[in-house]
Amino acid sequence: MSVSCAERFDLSEQGRATSSALEEALAGTAPDELHRLLVAGIGNIFLGDDGFGCVVAQRARGRYPPGVEVVDFGIRGLELAYALLDGYDALVLIDAVPRGGSPGTLYLLKPLLPEMDQAADLAAGRLGLEAHSLDPLRVLTFARALGAPVIPTLLIGCEPGPLTEEALQMGLSPPVEAAVEAALQLLDAVVARLYQGSDPAESAWR
Repeated sequence: MSVSCAERFDLSEQGRATSSALEEALAGTAPDELHRLLVAGIGNIFLGDDGFGCVVAQRARGRYPPGVEVVDFGIRGLELAYALLDGYDALVLIDAVPRGGSPGTLYLLKPLLPEMDQAADLAAGRLGLEAHSLDPLRVLTFARALGAPVIPTLLIGCEPGPLTEEALQMGLSPPVEAAVEAALQLLDAVVARLYQGSDPAESAWR
């Protein structure tokens, strides 16, 4: 899915963020106290590599302590929008993101959201948002127009391979499948860094 981003932070060839890139991406992002983090895998498992975020979310379930909620939203855009009204302190999206790299390349991104007045205008007619479609920026904009607070948001993206002529395609291509483990390790680093500085007696990251 196409995502407008304010910044992109370079990752190593193995798909892990370098220390400097991770620190740069999270600078000014981690809240002072983080109690609830939503990790949202998004995508369509019937469109090959577009299901990358879903696969990562499924494999990340049970990986973190309570307070870090990992959900495979698939293409349920409205469900994600309303979930963002539920008092989360930060959000990590995981999605297939075509940006011109080699298939399997990982990106750490900050989504670029419109100003609040634009969000209200865009939300008129619900942005064309449907129960069974998910464009990350439309969902975030709609959630903001509903009254969801602006929270620190990062996106772990993976460059998908080219779509085939088949109408439906289950499963990830080999280079994208190979990037799943690296994406989980990157997610580990992001979660740990987001919780750094929070009260260990109250935060989920202990």
